[in-house]
Amino acid sequence: MNYPNFLEEIPWTEDAKIKFKNIPFYARSQARQTIEELARKEEVEEITAELVIRAQEHFGK
Repeated sequence: MNYPNFLEEIPWTEDAKIKFKNIPFYARSQARQTIEELARKEEVEEITAELVIRAQEHFGK
C-alpha cells in the first residue's frame, strides 16, 4: 500500500552519488530532498548524475 506521507526510497546510481558529493556539505540535506522530489515528479526509477545536474541548474548551484 502506498501512503503519501511516507517517502519511498529511490535508488541512486554511483555517478549520481559522486555528483552529489560535490554539493557543499551544509546544503546536502536540502539538495537530496529536492533531487528526490524531482525524481518522483518525473517518475524515474533511479536517480542519475544527469538528474542531479539538472536539479543543481534548476535551483542554482
